[in-house]
Amino acid sequence: MDLNGKGSLLDPLLQSSENVTINMAQAPRRDDFKTRKIKFKIGGISCASCTASIELVVGAKEGVESVMVSPIQGHVEIAYRPEIVNAKMIKEAIEDMGYNVDEFQDKSISVCCIRIKGMACTSCSESVERSLLMVDGVKKAVVGLALEEAKVHFDPDITNPDRLIEAIEDTGFGANLISSGDDVNKVYLKVVGIHSQNDAVLVQSSLEAMEGVNHVELDPVGQKVTVTYDPDLTGPRSIIHCIEEAGQSPGLFLVSLYSAPRPREMERQHQVRVYRNQFLWSCLFSVPVFLFSMVLPMLPPYGDWLYTKIFNDLTIGMLLRWLFCSPVQFIIGWRFYIGSYHALRQGSSNMDVLVAMGTNTAYFYSLYVVLKSLTSRSFEGQDFFETSAMLISFILLGKYLEVIAKGKTSEALAKLADLAPETASLLIFDEGDNVIAETEISTQLLQRNDVIKIVPGAKVPVDGIVISGQSYVNESMMTGEARPIAKGSGDKVIGGTVNENGCIVVKATHVGSETALSQMVQLVEAAQLSKAPVQKLADKISRVFVPTVVVVALLAWLGWFIPGAAHLYPRTWIPSGMDEFELALQFGISVLVVACPCALGLATPTAVMVATGKGASQGVLIKGGSALEKAHKVKTIVFDKTGTLTVGKPAVVDRMLFSGSSLQEVCDLAAAAEANSEHPISKAVVDSAKKLNSKYNSINDRVMDAKDFKVHPGAGVSAIVSGKAVLVGNKRLMLASNVLISREVERYLTETENLARTCVLVAVDGEVSGALAVSDPLKPEAGQVVSFLASMGITSIMITGDNQATATAIAREVGITTVFAETDPVGKAEKIKDLQGKGLTVAMVGDGINDSLALAAADVGMAIGAGTDVAIEAADVVLMKSNLEDVVTAIDLSLKTLSRIRMNYVWALGYNILAMPVAAGALFPFTGIRLPPWLAGACMAFSSISVVCSSLLLQSYKKPLRVENFLNPMENGSPV
Repeated sequence: MDLNGKGSLLDPLLQSSENVTINMAQAPRRDDFKTRKIKFKIGGISCASCTASIELVVGAKEGVESVMVSPIQGHVEIAYRPEIVNAKMIKEAIEDMGYNVDEFQDKSISVCCIRIKGMACTSCSESVERSLLMVDGVKKAVVGLALEEAKVHFDPDITNPDRLIEAIEDTGFGANLISSGDDVNKVYLKVVGIHSQNDAVLVQSSLEAMEGVNHVELDPVGQKVTVTYDPDLTGPRSIIHCIEEAGQSPGLFLVSLYSAPRPREMERQHQVRVYRNQFLWSCLFSVPVFLFSMVLPMLPPYGDWLYTKIFNDLTIGMLLRWLFCSPVQFIIGWRFYIGSYHALRQGSSNMDVLVAMGTNTAYFYSLYVVLKSLTSRSFEGQDFFETSAMLISFILLGKYLEVIAKGKTSEALAKLADLAPETASLLIFDEGDNVIAETEISTQLLQRNDVIKIVPGAKVPVDGIVISGQSYVNESMMTGEARPIAKGSGDKVIGGTVNENGCIVVKATHVGSETALSQMVQLVEAAQLSKAPVQKLADKISRVFVPTVVVVALLAWLGWFIPGAAHLYPRTWIPSGMDEFELALQFGISVLVVACPCALGLATPTAVMVATGKGASQGVLIKGGSALEKAHKVKTIVFDKTGTLTVGKPAVVDRMLFSGSSLQEVCDLAAAAEANSEHPISKAVVDSAKKLNSKYNSINDRVMDAKDFKVHPGAGVSAIVSGKAVLVGNKRLMLASNVLISREVERYLTETENLARTCVLVAVDGEVSGALAVSDPLKPEAGQVVSFLASMGITSIMITGDNQATATAIAREVGITTVFAETDPVGKAEKIKDLQGKGLTVAMVGDGINDSLALAAADVGMAIGAGTDVAIEAADVVLMKSNLEDVVTAIDLSLKTLSRIRMNYVWALGYNILAMPVAAGALFPFTGIRLPPWLAGACMAFSSISVVCSSLLLQSYKKPLRVENFLNPMENGSPV
């Protein structure tokens, strides 16, 4: 284990396959920031003159700074300035010379996240997505309705975030940048002492000249500096020191951290305030309209004054309703006009179109009634101002409650993000590596390779490795694993977990956005933004639903107006104060409003948000909606053996005595002889003795000293322990040392080898006293997981590169009947494709680099959290606890989520379909029941709220399988 923060510990613990990274060999100079590199694979390079001609022609192109051609590999690497020339132009220049560019490796793709304001339904999100995809340079765009965010992959040579925001605003929605690909490591600083432009220039130039600083944003008025940096080259404390040193005199600039803004939470709170205020203002005007139209007229003589005529047939009540309704329609309801305009301009229709049509129809017909009453003494007509005002009020109430409820869908994720402690104890060393000081600093100021002390009860601030001390760390906050994990020198610790009893010293290896906690949050956020395939159904429905609703509403109006005008139904059906036109109009408006499909767009994303957040809090990291949806369809699960079904390292799984000595004494002698060996089996023997002593509460907690230690290559070891000659090894060592092998020992040897275990014999003073069976033991939960999967109708298969005998023995022990042994990585992927060819949905569970192809080939790849970064990157699901019971959890959570999504569709689409006939007046002739437009608006709002609340029920999800109480280790062959 490398304790200096090098090697694999520098690699992110979790990686998203969507991330695009550029590895830089050295710190970029200021002049290099605008230089990009691109690689092409070129076919047709046959000689040195080809190389020279490519270098000459491409190198002469304006903006190209360097060209390096490798004729053997057929690669060309070009450094260029994107403001002058782009990669496409360079590619075309090479093709014009007659060469084939077989592979265009686009390394310059950037990613940004944009907050979008004002989306109401899937039609809105589809309009934004289409607009983004039409922008030149955009490679991929995903718009999440529930998160109200867009994630865009684009070519920075062609476009930029400002252009993307402009494209969104052109569709009628507000937008602001949340983050770009360069924002991975940022520090927010308050700098007191910037009093002039010269001070600001001094601070900015000092930072920009600093090695590892990528970007500086300075606000001289607010005295705030935001610095983006490369954590491999610098860190927050170095940046603060640079600013303090920039002053012409000591203490000129006083630097401190300030809390970084949380755009998502700030925007959500802003939305809550906006909808609340709009609803309250709407109520201020709508309630009087409701009173003047529906309450006071029914309470004579209190409402009689409303019928007092002002001029001709215009009454006081009619005028008051008009005056109070107009601000609601045109000021508070202006948002619906804007949304409708932009939707129709884009050639689509959304919720705003339906609301605007319904309210405008009611309002302008009522206005016609007012004007007709004003100019006539014999006109009789009923206004619908209450319909317009109350409809807008109920829709705003629904949006207000919906925003509050949607804020709860990411609660599990928010709890994860807040796990890291605010402060850490930093150790300061002198040149001789002696601790000279200990200081408490903000966790945000920690840098890679810092050494921190973690006392009992404190949280681990960042990811790192223990360099001294021993303790037990509770990792349940991150992984859901209830039992504390022993940590000693060389063990990894995860930021956000709790140190329980001992004091440990940790060297930071991952800080800031590189920690497992931060990356888990980032991956879950990406999963919440991605669309599940089932969401495509909602998108397709929404494209035709709104036009269909408009047609149905028109037919409902005509279906009531024409028979009414032709006197085909009794006049008694028409409520007093109305005529056939007004009755038909109310039915048409009710259909427009009640069928509004805003809840349809929330059905899938809200469920996915809650499920992925809940899964992450329980140690099951699901990378996207697609994986979440596919997991419940799995009928066959393929398990790797080593490190997946088994622990992944040798351990003593059985013991046998052949003499009168106690088992503890034989194991202690064997451990003493093996203590000086580095062989994995030797370590297993020593660990077994320690566990046995611990089990029997022995005071002998240290290994006895051994003399005359010798290694016998391929056979074992020998030593003198407490005056006794001890041999620990295989049968060959015993025979070479003239130790007699009895029939009983031979029989045990044969039984052990038939179980694909390694038999280690222990001889004391020339006599075999005992034997230890060493194997890579099964994980304690493996058998129960396979059994539980079988009860779910899922077939388990094992595939391994190990030999057939070992594979068969392990499979038999765990309860798997189908085994593929001695299979290479490509063979594993091919076996999975064969299974898929039979029509099966296949999941693969693995942990190693050799499993990455199979994980990618499977319908659902599940990587063990303790596995390699390559496997984790290739997988769709990461089992953070490395516990196989979470395979069941992932499948069951998928099943529950899909069930919840279907229920959401019932609340959304089914509700609309059932309510539309009622709104259209289907029950009115038989029961007299009709749905006034304002009540239809309340029902529509209830539909959206019910969908979100339905999704929130997933917060109560509990694992179906918890393997906690195992059998006695000696009885089930687990490590002893």
